[in-house]
Amino acid sequence: MARAASARRHAQAVFQIALERKELEKWQADLDTIANALKDPQLVALLENPKLHFSQKERILQNILVSISPIAMNLVYLLVAKNRLRIVEELVTEYNRLVNAHYGRETAEIVTAVPLSNEERERLQRRLAAVTGKELVLAAQVDPNIMGGVVAKVGDKLIDGSVRTRLQELRKGLIEAGLEVR
Repeated sequence: MARAASARRHAQAVFQIALERKELEKWQADLDTIANALKDPQLVALLENPKLHFSQKERILQNILVSISPIAMNLVYLLVAKNRLRIVEELVTEYNRLVNAHYGRETAEIVTAVPLSNEERERLQRRLAAVTGKELVLAAQVDPNIMGGVVAKVGDKLIDGSVRTRLQELRKGLIEAGLEVR
């Protein structure tokens, strides 16, 4: 919980800076670069090592994150100094949500049993936009446990068209009708 709150506060601060400087997309790219670099667990372990002097950590980061802006690098230094590297993924997610809200877009979290092709993603995005009346950005996940179909969450609306849920509803209906289900 504290980690999520910290990520949210950092994302809001970054968003305000980006908005004031009219660099929303640049910050989005920089944050993605930072998050991708920090997916390496060995790098994170090295940067979190208390025996390594901060100046050494700075040099490592300067060699890895060559394409980001100096102010974004300062954010990374702050996260390293405060031992908050583990919030980067949540920070990026929250920043993207703030940018989308700024542009009037909403994120639709979708879950499918198999990865969607680009054509299927676009078709689903259009259908969900028509249902919700909002411009949407899809955040897709794959979960084979839903068996088929799609589960979509847009804001506080949940649309569950999964095969798993339909089978559960069928089972429940058969039990209520007094039929034995194994």
